[in-house]
Amino acid sequence: MAVVLRFVDKDGFVRERFFGLVHVSNTSTVTLKDGIYSLLSHNNLSIQNIRGQGYDGASNMRGEWNGLQALILKDCPYAYYIHCLAHRLQLALVAVSHEIVPIHHFFTKLSSVVNIVGASCKRNEELKRAQAADIEYMISIDELESGRGLNQIGTLQRPGDTRWSSRFRSVSNLITMFSATCSVLLNIIEDGTNAFQRGDADAAYEAMTSFEFVFILHLMKEIMAITDILCQALQSKSQDILHAMHLVSSTKALIQKFRDYGWITLLNQVKSFCEVRNIDIPEMNAQYVARQGRARRQEDNFTVAEHYRVNLFYAVIDCQLQELSSRFNEHAVQLLILSSALDPRECRESFRIGDVCQLADKFYPADFTDVDKMNLKIQLEHYEYNVVQHPEFKSLSTISDLSQWLVSTRKATIFPLVYRIIVLVLTLPVSTATTERSFSAMRIVKTRLRNKMEDEFLTDSLIMYIEREIAEKLSIESIVNEFRDMKERRIPF
Repeated sequence: MAVVLRFVDKDGFVRERFFGLVHVSNTSTVTLKDGIYSLLSHNNLSIQNIRGQGYDGASNMRGEWNGLQALILKDCPYAYYIHCLAHRLQLALVAVSHEIVPIHHFFTKLSSVVNIVGASCKRNEELKRAQAADIEYMISIDELESGRGLNQIGTLQRPGDTRWSSRFRSVSNLITMFSATCSVLLNIIEDGTNAFQRGDADAAYEAMTSFEFVFILHLMKEIMAITDILCQALQSKSQDILHAMHLVSSTKALIQKFRDYGWITLLNQVKSFCEVRNIDIPEMNAQYVARQGRARRQEDNFTVAEHYRVNLFYAVIDCQLQELSSRFNEHAVQLLILSSALDPRECRESFRIGDVCQLADKFYPADFTDVDKMNLKIQLEHYEYNVVQHPEFKSLSTISDLSQWLVSTRKATIFPLVYRIIVLVLTLPVSTATTERSFSAMRIVKTRLRNKMEDEFLTDSLIMYIEREIAEKLSIESIVNEFRDMKERRIPF
């Protein structure tokens, strides 16, 4: 387990330093917590001084009830957990939906269809010709509008974990080129060079032309269309926390609205899609029977419509809402929204003194006494005239820039309480990228030829490798002198 400390130095710069590597016998939350506490106590650091914690997307870290962040919050109530804003949220949402078996099968079949159709340049050309013919036919029957820039010829997108929004584009493109894709698969079934190609194409065509595949295709497209804007905003290099948090709220509301009122519209849309393409539509009021030998294990009697509404529609949406709520709970969202009141870009529009006071009163009561809270409001009123309206303040774009400027102009000593809350906000780890890079560096330092390296030596080596800018300031002579001044060692005979 790699541990990185985030803090603000004496010059107002935000620093993220690799602190150590903890070897854990298992990944239980108690073991992880004990490992962190042991490392901090070994370096004479108190856990009561933690003011933020952030982890990767692992469930044992971020679990709301039994996760590592929850256990630390019990011991230190002001160690607020903030979801890593650099984490690819849409991939996490898709991964959660994989827990529903039909959705997992759908993405497996989707990848198979895209790989078969896009396996060669010849098939891509066939796809483009088929799509052009399909567009021409749809325009002739007034199903599509014609005009400049409309109905562009495209291609299928391969879903991948390293390509942002690839799954959303993959689903959207397949809906647009559904008929053209079916035509290419039929051509492969008839004219494939070998039995393997024909068999794979036949299996892909059979899966693709099922009502369940089409239903899930449209369902995932609607859900990912709602979450895509938020996912793109969280990936922005220049993070606008206030707007991102408002997007979190609107995304939750839109998904909930889709759950409450979107079922009939989605079902009619899927039925219309299937009718145009001659795909069999099951009788919705008939009793649902599980396929592939699972019918004999089926105990409950429910209709086909109930299966699609409850087991797929509600199940997928509920897992999305639960994932968003666990990553962005109301407490964390309010903390970040109030923190944005200190952002120079927000201050130039409207300096929200009340939000800053509420931030100190509600989230950092251990760092501000009652007298400090009274003085903070007075300092903020002076701060508005002496700092916010300063000509150089207009050139600042982030809270980190503000912190450095306050120290360099010595205004941090004039407004110590304002600077204190700025430092507290800056310690919130809104990105775990440094931690992930530090852990990845272990593969470089501890290679196959050096896999017997002890934990202490590995940690020291990683510190020298990761924090090389600090190591470069150390001279060989100073290291030799320090080693010489250490206690005397036994001289070998």
